Amino acid sequence: MKKVLIMAFAAFAAACGDQSIPQAQYPELDLTNPLLAEWDTPYQTPPFSQIKPEHFEPAVDAAIACSRAEIEAIVNNPAKPTFGNTILALERSGALLDRVTGVFYNLMGTESTPELQAIAQRNQPKLSELSNDISLNPELFARVQAVYEQPGWCLSDVEKKLLEDTYQGFARSGAALSEEDKALYRDYSKELGAQTLLFGQNALKATNAFALNITNPKQVAELPDFVKEAMAADAKARGQKGWTVTLQAPSYIPFMTYSSNRTLKEQLYRAYNSRALGGEFDNTEVIKQIVNLRLKIANLLGYETYADYVLEQRMAETTETVENFLDELLTATKEYADADYRTISEYAASLGFEGTLMPWDWAYYNEKYKNEKYALSDELVKPYFQLEKVKQAVFMLAGKLYGLTFTERKDIEGYHPETTVYEVTDETGRHMAILYLDFHPRATKRAGAWMTEFRGSKIVDGVETRPLVSLVMNFSKPTETKPALLTFDEVETFLHEFGHGLHGMLGEGEFGSQTGTSVYRDFVELPSQIMENWATEKEFLDLWAEHYETGEKMPAEIIDRIVAAQNYLAAYANVRQLSFGMTDMAWHTLTEPFEGDVVAFEQASMEPTQVTPVVEGTAMATAFTHIFSGGYAAGYYGYKWAEVLEADAFSMFKEQGIFNREVASKFREHILSKGGTEHPMKLYEAFRGHKPATQALIDKMQLGK
Repeated sequence: MKKVLIMAFAAFAAACGDQSIPQAQYPELDLTNPLLAEWDTPYQTPPFSQIKPEHFEPAVDAAIACSRAEIEAIVNNPAKPTFGNTILALERSGALLDRVTGVFYNLMGTESTPELQAIAQRNQPKLSELSNDISLNPELFARVQAVYEQPGWCLSDVEKKLLEDTYQGFARSGAALSEEDKALYRDYSKELGAQTLLFGQNALKATNAFALNITNPKQVAELPDFVKEAMAADAKARGQKGWTVTLQAPSYIPFMTYSSNRTLKEQLYRAYNSRALGGEFDNTEVIKQIVNLRLKIANLLGYETYADYVLEQRMAETTETVENFLDELLTATKEYADADYRTISEYAASLGFEGTLMPWDWAYYNEKYKNEKYALSDELVKPYFQLEKVKQAVFMLAGKLYGLTFTERKDIEGYHPETTVYEVTDETGRHMAILYLDFHPRATKRAGAWMTEFRGSKIVDGVETRPLVSLVMNFSKPTETKPALLTFDEVETFLHEFGHGLHGMLGEGEFGSQTGTSVYRDFVELPSQIMENWATEKEFLDLWAEHYETGEKMPAEIIDRIVAAQNYLAAYANVRQLSFGMTDMAWHTLTEPFEGDVVAFEQASMEPTQVTPVVEGTAMATAFTHIFSGGYAAGYYGYKWAEVLEADAFSMFKEQGIFNREVASKFREHILSKGGTEHPMKLYEAFRGHKPATQALIDKMQLGK
């Protein structure tokens, strides 16, 4: 069947890369499969209710066949290689596969059933094989190289960047290797894909495998009502009596924050921090496989470490730069982080706590201290942060800054009943994007919060396709008596992910590989992290924060406390983030295969950043999905890097007004709309007028004040 498909598609290879496919003129396509049929929906949005698990595998097979036909058409083109018939043709290839996998892998994050997980395991080798067959195709690379090395092409700057990116993409994927080494690269990358997929699945299963059911009312009596109600709802959903705590953040964090029961909290802490560490879903051997495969690939391509390979295409550019950056921040903040720990320890002692303050004690006494010093607690602010109000406030902010309007579209399907869908337009009425919002945790949804796309933006033959953007969170659910109310941290998270969303929604450009969030990893967090600043701006909060029951505006004194607490424990939080970045770099600067103890390696790598006592039998690595199954390997430092960028960038808003349209327009023009069309440092300098400096972040933390 696949051979028939390839032959059928070969004559139409150029058309296959167009967004208009698939069409009924291709009888070999099973057009009863909704993933392969035309989407007669508003803005060609996915018809989720028609898509069933059994549709994915045959759709992936058909789309792979189409992609192979497109590549064969490029390779067999008798005309000499040109930008149009080679580079542009490559850029436009794979549209059908992008559409199918765009739906599949987004559902894998939000609706990850055992059936979909099994399909992913079967699809992964086929997709890895296709990727390798393209990147390691000698005839294809020869055409790319011929265009790259021939001077005199009349190309725009954006086209030159696409040519450079395409050539480097092939070179960095093994195209220039010997045939023997290509075979090794193929094997390594295929196995790496399987292991990273397995890691993520194990982490999710381990998170879902634990739940603590409490039936003694005395053990929950001290908890705020919103915590008890959520726990009762979790218990009811599981067919249990009493109250249940899970390892999902909206359940785990409030219990750790408000319960004084050290025994239960230690049990929860150890469970959370030993996910996939041994047992049925053990990731320790998977980690070894991943880091060793990455090292083999890097060595094969001529790099000493995997970090060297990754950082070649980052703003930081070198391992030395990253390590010096992390060390600089650590040196500037570690003594203040230690002081933060002593402050909370001494405060706990003043309340009668005896012994060493352990990590499972931290949130409880931290919350009490914050509430006493700033009279600020989650329980105090949550009534003013009703999810619906926060959402409308975030929309309003986007309107003030960028002239955007968000209109709910009930005629466009979401992928889950809890998903809401919005059309985004600018002040001229131009359609900019479709936005999907998915706020609450489910057993099938992975932990955390993220922005993703079902489809990016691009222009093909003068026809523009606008993006389908999705923001996925795990916020506390509404209860039987209260709407969904957010903590301050959740408000910041919403703004963070919405910043990523703006990057996608406001992206402009012809080439999909360069638009939206298709930028260097250590640049991609700038649009998200800068948005968090508005959460502590009085001028913003005054416009919308009101009590969900009384309608009373958030009192000025509470806003003042939020602003005053802005840098509370900033050094501690900074060093905690540095610990993640430093252990990431340790794993990916290995120069020899790793066969040691995962826990011991982690402890050694994080020792310079250690503030709280080490808890034996725990490790974060085995559930550190960002670096072992996400895209942040040798890149977690990027969060701190972006904090430097945003601290410097937001100072421009502070100087000229937090709603200043001129500054916002400049940020949109040079950062949000440009995507990866230029080097990020060039884009940043165009916006800010100078290069960023680490001192901007250190100053923002107001250490010792």
